[in-house]
Amino acid sequence: MTPDNLNTATATNAITYLMRNYVAYNAWANTTLINWLRTYPEDVLDKEVRSSFSGIKPTILHIWQTQAYWLSVIKKEAFEPEGEFEGSIEDAFATLIQQSEEFSAYVHQMTAASIEENNLVVNPWFNCDFANFEYIQQVMNHSTYHRGQVTTISHHLGLSGAPMTDYNYYNIFGKKKDSQ
Repeated sequence: MTPDNLNTATATNAITYLMRNYVAYNAWANTTLINWLRTYPEDVLDKEVRSSFSGIKPTILHIWQTQAYWLSVIKKEAFEPEGEFEGSIEDAFATLIQQSEEFSAYVHQMTAASIEENNLVVNPWFNCDFANFEYIQQVMNHSTYHRGQVTTISHHLGLSGAPMTDYNYYNIFGKKKDSQ
């Protein structure tokens, strides 16, 4: 999409535009949150708190692993779950950013037809046969939900000044003019 029509869906269908914009937003939001977290000492970030996950690192790992699973679904590749993560919190941060960028790059190269194509998912938890754009929307929404949890966990750790990572904020201030 060219910069002169960046804010409209005229160059491609609306679903394709939205999915490409949403995965770019997700990568931006994850990077923005991680860059803020990196301003604090690792020993603070590694502390455990009472939450749905025991801290920032497990929540970041969950976001990354869920994105990796859904990307494998969209690519129609076998998912190979990671073993026990042995890396540092910085390793988790770097991996989430890399995985988010990979997800974005993949969706940006998909055709409109492949974004709208149905994709059968059979796994131990559920079976469904939805269009790929619904899976993309699901995982981006899931990541947004857990970024909120990271912000809440951060507040419990006494951290302040979490960045604004809302979708509209991205559209107004965070979007690169050449990202579409």
